[in-house]
Amino acid sequence: MIQNSPEKPTNNFQNGWHGRLNLVYANRDGSTQIIRNEMQAPLKVQRPFYPEGKEICHSVILHTAGGVVGGDRLSSHFHLQPNAKALITTAAAGKIYRSSGQESQQNIEIQVESGANLEWLPQETIVFDSAIYRQNLRVELAPKASILLWEITRFGRTARGEKFLSGKWRSHTEIWQQNYPLWIDRQWLEGGGKMLESLHGLDGKPVVATLAWIGATVTTELLEKVRAFLSSEATIHPGNSIVGVTRIANGLVCRYRGTSTAAARDYFVGIWHLLRLSFSERPCCLPRVWVK
Repeated sequence: MIQNSPEKPTNNFQNGWHGRLNLVYANRDGSTQIIRNEMQAPLKVQRPFYPEGKEICHSVILHTAGGVVGGDRLSSHFHLQPNAKALITTAAAGKIYRSSGQESQQNIEIQVESGANLEWLPQETIVFDSAIYRQNLRVELAPKASILLWEITRFGRTARGEKFLSGKWRSHTEIWQQNYPLWIDRQWLEGGGKMLESLHGLDGKPVVATLAWIGATVTTELLEKVRAFLSSEATIHPGNSIVGVTRIANGLVCRYRGTSTAAARDYFVGIWHLLRLSFSERPCCLPRVWVK
């Protein structure tokens, strides 16, 4: 079922866009299919791709307005029914433009049922100076389900010499299973604040990123493989980044702090590859929209 709500002819500055996307995935005889697709501008989704075969559905989300401005409200809901497998990414880097005072907000709700697996791998987000932005992500993870997600953020258009000198950025992620919190992560940065330069914050680096994999116990052997990979990659980007990984009760969390979104993605793709080989015995498959 596909429903397209009428698009607004222009963006109302005071009210902003109220985009909505609702995708439901189901396993039909070993093939993951989108059985419900509800869209409201500026959010859209491309037709499904199957570069790995019918078992895993690749979806690409489009933001047709080109970026987020103050007052925008974006809501997405992804539901994977039992044994469905999906990879969802975005068509391009997200852009959070400067605001005159209104907050923009993105809310994502994810439900992953038993035996299902979701890889939520959006491209990086660029937070412009003076942007005011909040993002909330909540996952309901059933037993025997798993999720891999990451978030890569650049503060300021550093290629133009821009820094995040004013504005606010908040990120709130929660993963729950049967009313029990598996992982909760809250981050808040204020433009021009001390945390941007603090050694215990960004240390003057414009790019921060987080990867989390939740779904099963990570063995000591796998953890050491991940750490060995991170150590080998550090020679490629010497002095420009700090990266580390922590094992949690039912998964792992990796953090990056540096100067390059490409480096952050390189680190994360390598970890993703190791996780896939360990838990599903298949290599990672890069979405075709990432290839420039």
